[in-house]
Parts: sequence; C-alpha cells; structure tokens
Amino acid sequence: MAREVIANGLKMHIEEQGEGAVVLFVHGFPETSHAWRHQISALAAAGFHAVAPDLRGYGRTEVPLEVGRYSVFDLVGDLVGILDALGCEQAIVVGNDWGSTVAWTAALLRPDRFKGVVAIGVPMMGDPPVPPTTLFPADEKALFYTLYFQEPGIAEAELEENIEETLRKILFSASREAGPRQDGDGTPNPFSMVSRASGMLAGLANPATLPAWLSENDLALYVASFSRTGFRGALNYYRNLDANWSLKRALAGKQVEVPALFMVGEQDVGLQIPGMHDIISSMPRLVPKLTACLTIKDCGHWAPQERPNEVSEAIIAFARSLE
Repeated sequence: MAREVIANGLKMHIEEQGEGAVVLFVHGFPETSHAWRHQISALAAAGFHAVAPDLRGYGRTEVPLEVGRYSVFDLVGDLVGILDALGCEQAIVVGNDWGSTVAWTAALLRPDRFKGVVAIGVPMMGDPPVPPTTLFPADEKALFYTLYFQEPGIAEAELEENIEETLRKILFSASREAGPRQDGDGTPNPFSMVSRASGMLAGLANPATLPAWLSENDLALYVASFSRTGFRGALNYYRNLDANWSLKRALAGKQVEVPALFMVGEQDVGLQIPGMHDIISSMPRLVPKLTACLTIKDCGHWAPQERPNEVSEAIIAFARSLE
C-alpha cells in the first residue's frame, strides 16, 4: 500500500505492507522505495510491518531546495518522524548504499527508537581527522565522483540530459553483470574517478538488454521518479559530506549500541576502494554487537534487487533474533 505521511515537517511517500514489528527500509542513490519491492513483500509474509519511504529529494516525497536541508541529521529526523506518524515506538532500520549511512547514524543517535540495524554495502566507519572532501583523490584529468557531485548544477546537467540512459548506465555498471570486481580488472565503475573532460557517464556501458533483476517496468518507474524530481535533491546528500563530518564531531568515540548485521555483494564496486576490506574487518570496534558480516556471492552493489531472496532471508533471521 502506498500513502503519504507528514514526517519532520515534510510530506513523505511510503510503501508499506504487513502487520507486526516495524522494519524500516532506507534506499540509496540513485534509487527510490521501489528498490525494496522484494523485501517489502517477503517481510510482510514473515509477519513484519515493512515500510519503505522515498527519502527527501526522491520520488514522491518533497524536494527541499536548500543544500543544507540534506544533512544526515535531517535524514535521521525524517526516519524518526515516520515512526511517529506510524505510532511506532521502535523499529529495525535497514539501509543500502546511502541508506546504510543513514541507518548507521540512526542507530548511533537513537538506539531508543532503532533497536537493530542492517547495513548493506557501506560499513560503519570512523570519521577521518579532517573533512572528507579533502581526502578524495583528484588530479588534472579526473576527480573522485563525490567531488564531481559537489558543485551545484554540473552533475545535474549531465545526469538529467537523458535520464533513462543515465539510470541504465549507473544501475548496470555497478551490478554483477558489468564484470568481476574482486580481481580489480578496471571494469568501468560509476562510483570511482570521473573524467574532467567527458564526465561521469561517457565511459559506462549502456546495455542493450537489462539484467534479469531489473525489468523495463522497474526502470520506467525509476525514470518517472527522477523525471519528476531531477537529481538535485539526491546530489545534495553528497554536498553535505563535510557538514556531516563537522556535525558528527560531537559524537566522536560513540559506538553503535544496538545489534547489527552487515552484508555486501562479492562484486560490490565499493570493495574496490582502498582499505575497504580493513574497514569492514575492524567494524566490531565501532559496532560491538555486530552479529555477522555476510558476503553475498555473485552479487554487485544493488544486493536487495540482485539477490532479493538471500537479502530478505538474512533480514528476517536477524529481525526474528531480536523478538
């Protein structure tokens, strides 16, 4: 069932199904609540109340214009507001990609409202000693994609020129179908370096046929969403990286106190980032109640869509362990 709720002062669109303990799903970039279509039905069938919002700036949720309204604290506030709108005291929060960053922060800030956290693709990480944009690589020919996203208007112009092609390229190129990742074979990756001359999309494959996990109807729903909102709101998440770092200095040394589960696709493009395996292995220092780190075989960055059964089963087992 789809409906709108008022949360944290915003009109937010949610998809929900089932009855029971609430499991709140938080999507990533460039996705919407539709990314959780398989988990919503699976969790409902397992006796849970599955809820997936379009995050602020996405889909049928409101799109604030100001960059500063997309801090991770605003995003956690939205999740708390959704729980209030549902009349729910506590929930398990599940995130993928950017949604994992939001989910980790929600568990860190509000363990009273989020009794467990599942993160997919993005591990819990300690904050660096300096603002993160000062650490991302750049040279005269290319810059890391998070830096490419910083200046308002530049990435929007490229990504919005042909929204269907943009989404086909990004979703395919970060999936398992684009090629093996664990061998560092140089397969074009949308979440790596961006050419200053040609932009983000030029080097990415535009598949003639979509992967089996993404139907033409699925893609059309994503295209309709981004045609409605554009990419400005979604990119504003990245434009708050340094602001988030500054805001979270007050939390330095704080651990995630609730039970947690981490999953990552064996071919997730994020695993190509130098040091990522060490970050994952050191997570218990930040997440002492981490129950497991699961590697999903034959899976890329979009695990909830690429390997829905494995992801849903792991979430259900984790959620039942907290009952």
